[in-house]
Amino acid sequence: MPDPSNLPPPSSDPAESRTSFWTTFLAVLGCFAIFVIVLFLAYLPQRRLAPEVDLSKIPPEDQWKYTADGRQAHLDELRAKEQAAATAYAWIDKDKGIVQLPLDRAMQLTLQEANTARKP
Repeated sequence: MPDPSNLPPPSSDPAESRTSFWTTFLAVLGCFAIFVIVLFLAYLPQRRLAPEVDLSKIPPEDQWKYTADGRQAHLDELRAKEQAAATAYAWIDKDKGIVQLPLDRAMQLTLQEANTARKP
């Protein structure tokens, strides 16, 4: 353990204190800048432009995959089909008596079944 009497006395010079502050501040700022640069280079995705596709060489049923408008239209069509299936009655298998119910009605029937099963 060092002897406290051998240590130099702390400096009370204001110029040295300001120099120490600015040195520390610039060191922290430099470390932050290096961190941001490493983060930018290593972790942020590099934006690459999609290659141009000649749609005349693509089958018509697959052309929607290569344009933003086509993908949006396809998504809208799928959502409309899902909405129609979730809100309409339909036969799944007529021979077996399996039907498709709207979600609200199916939940009501499920609750009714659960409530009647609980009653003694």
